[in-house]
Amino acid sequence: MDTRSDVRNIAIIAHVDHGKTTLVDGLLKQNNVFRSNEVVGERVMDSGDIERERGITILAKNTAVIYKNTKINIIDTPGHADFGGEVERILSMVDGVVLLVDAVEGCMPQTRYVLKKALSLNKKPVVCVNKIDKGGDVNQTIDGIIDLFIELGANDEQLDFKVIYASAKQGWATADLNVPSDNLNPLLDAILTEIPAPTGEMNAPLQAIICNVDYDEYVGRIGIGRIVRGSIKDAESVTIIHTDKTTTNARVGKLYQFEGLKRVEVTDAKMGDIIAVSGLDKINIGETICTPDCIEQLPFVAIDEPTVSMYFMVNNSPFAGKEGKYVTSRHLRARLFKEIETNVSMRVEETDSADTFKVFGRGELHLSILIENMRREGYEFQVSRPKVIFKEINGKCHEPMEDLVVEVPNDYVGAIMNKLGARKGELVDMTADDRGGTKLQFKIPARCLFGYRSEMLTDTKGFGIMSHVFAGYEEYKGDIPGRTRGSLVVFETGVTTQYGLYNAQERSTLFIGAGEKVYEGEVVGENSREDDLVVNVCKLKHLTNSRASGSDEALKLIPPTVLSLEQCLEFIADDELVEVTPVSIRLRKKILSKDLRMKEWAKTRKQ
Repeated sequence: MDTRSDVRNIAIIAHVDHGKTTLVDGLLKQNNVFRSNEVVGERVMDSGDIERERGITILAKNTAVIYKNTKINIIDTPGHADFGGEVERILSMVDGVVLLVDAVEGCMPQTRYVLKKALSLNKKPVVCVNKIDKGGDVNQTIDGIIDLFIELGANDEQLDFKVIYASAKQGWATADLNVPSDNLNPLLDAILTEIPAPTGEMNAPLQAIICNVDYDEYVGRIGIGRIVRGSIKDAESVTIIHTDKTTTNARVGKLYQFEGLKRVEVTDAKMGDIIAVSGLDKINIGETICTPDCIEQLPFVAIDEPTVSMYFMVNNSPFAGKEGKYVTSRHLRARLFKEIETNVSMRVEETDSADTFKVFGRGELHLSILIENMRREGYEFQVSRPKVIFKEINGKCHEPMEDLVVEVPNDYVGAIMNKLGARKGELVDMTADDRGGTKLQFKIPARCLFGYRSEMLTDTKGFGIMSHVFAGYEEYKGDIPGRTRGSLVVFETGVTTQYGLYNAQERSTLFIGAGEKVYEGEVVGENSREDDLVVNVCKLKHLTNSRASGSDEALKLIPPTVLSLEQCLEFIADDELVEVTPVSIRLRKKILSKDLRMKEWAKTRKQ
């Protein structure tokens, strides 16, 4: 076996918002990746618009730095549970991980999830306790990390982990809190000494695993992966072993390696290198590249199954086709099936209707990111309410469960426990900190979390923080109460008026303001009672001899509550849809006509 001492391959894993991307930023800036006169913003690894807007990493990113004549390939992974599929497959490319833990928050649900994956794949960890500058009990955090390692069944070698203390934001790290530092070099030193160098057969036939797929409008599909054995050259003839064990012969177009934020063209690469390959049009995630005379497939990490599904439909509202560029079922089908080529945690199924597709994902956020990307690309469509995927195990119905952590000020603990208790939440642990806050850990059915985030923020006046991660399937926990308030439904197509909205706002919370185009059956607010209420928000005030023409000025409207895409998905009932266009997000009834809705309701009531 040969060893590449000049290369290290690592992934940075952590719970969401524990500082992974900020840490990678610091490593890049301190290792002269950027020109001295180059203007560099924060979180440069988050290249997507949605990533920057939301402050989360969605797609895994490759980068590399040179330190002490050693190339360190670094992969920044998503922290949110809904993008766990990204983390799972990326771990097969690296030899070790840097586990980042917030010094104040300690181990969180996603910390457990990503660490479990890394330990199961026998990856060597380096622990980095980040945000030291914020205070917190460091010893308590370390104790929590050790307990988590033991709980997850870490072996002796994995338990003997190196601890580095850092402030990614301030750009320093140290192996000893009593020894000050002004750079991140102690972390890089720990990576060189603790993370094993790639090993394998240098002169054996080629074997490489593809873990990610990118697309370039000039060169087409680009497969990103690691060379496990042998070497590869540009223009070389290779064989692709697909996941169904069929093979395709192809020729390497261009070969790239990563330097900083760039893909740099190279003529060859060898065992241990992380590469990007163009010219292989049929390449997909999980497939093996090898030499034609030695066809041997590499195992690929199993990806957890989706837990949530929703329907994507062609928009058939009265405003269909007015705001979008891609509106047909052909457009919708092509875009959804293109998504699953690179998004391994997602599945798409065709239905009996040519205009409707069933999409499966890891969670609400996972699916909402797809929806947001599609609307920004010019697509116009409708989606149904997300629903969890049930399984039958040993003849009994099982449902997906979530490990939920809620951090709230002490004053709101009672409200949180009441609400989650009604939603079948089971309190697992409760710990108080010295800052007047309490961390509550629950096990709760995934379906019971739909719509809860906005409730939690209301109950805690915006001070609450919640995060959750998939915890497996358990026996069905029983029914839960549905939405307690009905919808405000538009009576006729037209333009909303101040007069019409003023009459409606006394009985509801409005989602729209005056002067907006609406159609019959559109949902424009939440009723104060549990039944739906049909209202005429387009009603005009007809002037008479006894009415002054300027009397409308006295009608004061409460500013409308504008719902985000996630809030819309959380709000809608089973008989409602979200209409998504590049310009607007609207709520509507599946059946727009009031008369037809009443007939359908009478029919179901008889049944």
